[in-house]
Amino acid sequence: MTQAELGELLGITKQAISKMEQNEKLEDDKIKQVAEALGVTEEGLKNFTEETVLYCTNNFYENCGVKTSAVSNNHTFNNFPIEEAMNLLEKLIEKEREKFESLKKEKE
Repeated sequence: MTQAELGELLGITKQAISKMEQNEKLEDDKIKQVAEALGVTEEGLKNFTEETVLYCTNNFYENCGVKTSAVSNNHTFNNFPIEEAMNLLEKLIEKEREKFESLKKEKE
């Protein structure tokens, strides 16, 4: 989902979305609005980390035959489409590339 698409769902500009992404912390009402727009839980957004995305991506098996009763209760799972996980992962990779290029330029 692009910033413009999310902005449309929230009734704000893509620049406002960009500003939200740069903030370390968002107000609870904003998190609720974004979660609803993305079709995920507030808890999933609050606990989002790169490690979680990688874990979920590596351990996502469609029709794998694993029953929910076999899953430990120590984990909270956020059921959102793999496409969204991949989009998030791609954004994180792009940010890391930008950081790398920035550091590379500083050394030159």
